[in-house]
Order: sequence, then structure tokens, then C-alpha cells
Amino acid sequence: MQPLQPIGRGARIALGILFFVLFFAFWGAATLGGFVSPTFLADPVTMVKDGLYLLTEQGFLTDIGVTVWRVVGGFVLATIVAVPLGVAMGAYKPIEALLEPFVSFARYLPASAFVPLLILWAGIGELQKLLVIFLGSVFQIILMIAVGVANTRRDLVEAAYTLGATDTGVVKRVLIPANAPDIAETLRLVLGWAWTYVIVAELIGASSGIGYMIINSQALMATGQIIFGIIVIGLIGLISDFFFKAVNRRLFAWRLA
Repeated sequence: MQPLQPIGRGARIALGILFFVLFFAFWGAATLGGFVSPTFLADPVTMVKDGLYLLTEQGFLTDIGVTVWRVVGGFVLATIVAVPLGVAMGAYKPIEALLEPFVSFARYLPASAFVPLLILWAGIGELQKLLVIFLGSVFQIILMIAVGVANTRRDLVEAAYTLGATDTGVVKRVLIPANAPDIAETLRLVLGWAWTYVIVAELIGASSGIGYMIINSQALMATGQIIFGIIVIGLIGLISDFFFKAVNRRLFAWRLA
């Protein structure tokens, strides 16, 4: 191995699968071998059985669908608000001076701390769950995009002005296209954080969703069900991550060249 030396696609896939194999082997050895009490950690076999029970008897597919809807809904709302604001902050220094202190302050506020207030303001329905995800995502997206746009190569901007571009034209034809791949990558990263916020939202005042199932399983000491729910979240996140990467490769193939 050499630092920063790329590896083939086949080797990358094989190494990724190898880690999961080793992880489950270690988990199985620790639990099935009696080193860890099943009260604290279910073994892989029990986890699979509990997962099948949830899917066939408890309607867990509906919970999965509800949670996915909440993540997508809250994240889309955050994207609609954050992307234009992030571009504006990065492009125009007065807007940056106006908004950057508040955005930097707000992004450190944990979304979970707003749950009691959001329940008071929006009740315990879907709006409250969407707002938790929105608050947890929007400020991160704004600041990351603003930093990227502000660091756009100056020679590109100067060349655009030399060719007669207006201020608005520079934003539309230089700043946004130059940063589009990084904006897409920012959205991919923040989507992972959105999954942590939806589980927090579903732990309080929810009657459906993966987080609701997990909190009910905790009361029953059903660690197999808890682990299955966590693994489902990871799998959905992995699938969405691969989807984002595939879309980004197709849209911005020139960036990878």
C-alpha cells in the first residue's frame, strides 16, 4: 500500500465486503460463544429471526416507509432553503456578514434540544418530525455551501467579467456550475446526518417509524429487534449513499476526468 494510491473497483468492493464479514464473525463469536450475555447483545441468528418477525408480523415495512418519508421530506425542505442561501452567502460579502454569525451559532444547537419546543409549536404529527430534520440539516448545508462558493477560483470570475458577464451572470454561469459537484457532495454528507435526527424525532411523541419500534423494543429488552432496526437504517443509508454517488458521477463526469 502507498499513500493516496488508488485501487481497482473489484479490490475496493472485496475489501468492503471483507470488513462486514469480519464484523459479523466477531459479533457471532462474542455472542454465540457466551462471552456476552444475550440480555445486553443478541446474537446474529436471533437478530435475523427478530427481523423476520418484525417484517412479517409487526408491519415493520410500514415503519420503514414512514421513516424514509420523514427523512426525505425534511431533507428536501432543508435543501430548498439552504442551497440558495449558501450560494448567496458565498457570493455576496454583505449577505455573508449579515447571516454568517447566526448560521455559525445555530449549527451548534442540537436538533434534539428543540424537540420539546417543536411539540408545543407543531404538535406530535408529521410536521414536528420534518422540522427536527430541517433544523438539524439546514444550517450545516448553508455554511458548507457558502464556504465552497466563497473559495471559487478568482481567475474564473475575472475571466467572466472580462468576457462581459454581469454580476448575476457570474453567479449563474461561474459560481454555481463551478461548485455544483461540491454542493451535491455536501448534500450527500448531510443526508447521513438527517438519519440521526429522524430517530431522535421518533423517540418522542411518535406512533410509527423505525425509532418508534426501537424505543418499544427497549422496553421489552428485545435487543435483537433494536439491532435489526439499527442495521436497517445503515442499509438504507448505504443505498442512498451509493445512489447519490452514482448520480453525481453521471451529472459531473467532467469533474472526475
